[in-house]
Amino acid sequence: AHQYGVRVHSTMNTVLYDEELAQAKAQAEELIAAGIDALIVQDMALREMGLDVELHASTQVGNTTPEGAKFLEECGFSRIILERALSLEEIRAIRQATTAELECFIHGAICVGHSGRCFLSRSTSNRSGNRGECSQPCRLPYDLRDSNGRLIMQGKHLLSVKDMDLTGSLEELIDAGITSFKIEGRLKDNRYIKNIVSHYRKLLDQIISRRDDLRRQSFGRSIIDFEPNPAKSFTRGGSEYMLHGRKADVASFDTPKAIGEYIGQIAKLSRRGFFLDKKADLSPADGICAITPNGLFGTNINTIEGEQIIPNRMDGITLGAKIFRNYDHSFTMQLERSRTRRVIGVEARLRLSKSGCELWLKDEEGIELSLSENIPLSPSNSAEKMADTARKQIAKCGGTIFEIRDIHIEGGEFFAPASLISELRRRALEELRIRRIQRALPHNILHDNGSARYPSKRVSRYENVTNSLSEKFYLKHGVEQIETALETLPTSTERVMISTYCIRREIGECLKENPKLKAELYIEHGYSKYRLEFDCKRCLMSLYDCSIKPQNKE
Repeated sequence: AHQYGVRVHSTMNTVLYDEELAQAKAQAEELIAAGIDALIVQDMALREMGLDVELHASTQVGNTTPEGAKFLEECGFSRIILERALSLEEIRAIRQATTAELECFIHGAICVGHSGRCFLSRSTSNRSGNRGECSQPCRLPYDLRDSNGRLIMQGKHLLSVKDMDLTGSLEELIDAGITSFKIEGRLKDNRYIKNIVSHYRKLLDQIISRRDDLRRQSFGRSIIDFEPNPAKSFTRGGSEYMLHGRKADVASFDTPKAIGEYIGQIAKLSRRGFFLDKKADLSPADGICAITPNGLFGTNINTIEGEQIIPNRMDGITLGAKIFRNYDHSFTMQLERSRTRRVIGVEARLRLSKSGCELWLKDEEGIELSLSENIPLSPSNSAEKMADTARKQIAKCGGTIFEIRDIHIEGGEFFAPASLISELRRRALEELRIRRIQRALPHNILHDNGSARYPSKRVSRYENVTNSLSEKFYLKHGVEQIETALETLPTSTERVMISTYCIRREIGECLKENPKLKAELYIEHGYSKYRLEFDCKRCLMSLYDCSIKPQNKE
């Protein structure tokens, strides 16, 4: 990565217990020794360890306010990764409060609960999202009932939201003060990474190319030999979530699975297949799913006969069903064959003389070197042909990370064998590569002198203080009361999630808009039951665990 000036950041963003502190410090120091450029952390114990590395405040810290961001910067965090549910207006306010770098998510799965403040998984099992083990109960089907026991919705994925896709908002985010974009990619395969990263790389390069106030933090040109399309990779459907304000239509009630790109609606059935209401570019081996009132059904395509589509199975293939393609066989094969790569631009000058040849290289970052070969050269038959031969040999960068774009040849009246020029080029490029690796990348390692004051005198049970070093950090910064972390306690009757997403808003029953549903609302799945509480002033929804767990029988 360092060859390209690319920084590598490692996450250590789970909460720690006292018995794990020594191991966590050893792990952090091992990462630093390996050349890591920054650690992304949630637990303030890592801030207290005095590590000689740049620290970034993970989204798990719960970064939602200007006051919180300003405090983190004053405590030595050089970058702050924002909560996914923030609006542009809220991001601008945070930018005004701090000079620290700001990073935000632009694509991928969304945690419906505020990051670092969600205990839903712990309420159903011993697996905690704050420990990197979330069981994702937010993706389960729930029944929605009111306090009178009336069933309002049954078996819907009421907490499952669409994936984030901020394709159309990159420049607005840049202008709001974002300096780094983050793509969620947990458990995604190489094809997903290649497609999605190439998509945003292409868009960002277009923006940067027409603005003098922007530059890439790293170097090199990405050569993408396919047309990226985020709709053709894992997606639950795209949404800008809350970036442009609180809105409905961000949920994916029918399924938490990837549905892919919308193809059309079934307009006619046959004995073996179906016809769509519009022309579709489908192929054999494509994977499709049908969304019906009875749920989601998946299959693949066997053949296409004119406009008739013959699937492998007819389950769920009903009149009016919406068809999505969640596996594009042709596009997938194109991705697998792709040789997408990234190259560093280099300027070269070859000087031939009676006493030998000298090759000078300078890359786009300004790193330069020269190598020479002291060997007598005889006159050439044609200066023009010699220069042309030398230019072709210098341009052959093969499988290196370089692309020599500007070549100057001097002394074409002397003859140098192509093999000599080729070997000189090979040695020079390898030396340039080594120098790129060995140069020091810029780091912004800040320290905490303890003078910053935490925005509150109290740290609540939701803020994950689970060890003595973290306690020391907060006490040093003016906190007078630290509640026992919910992460260490049973969560029954407690608030287990706070979310900017709102079920009432999603189903058209917002309390600000004269709703028909006036009673308290609950969601249920098996033994799990949660009361919904709505803070209309801040436009937030909370879940309170009121489950009655079954007793273990002797």
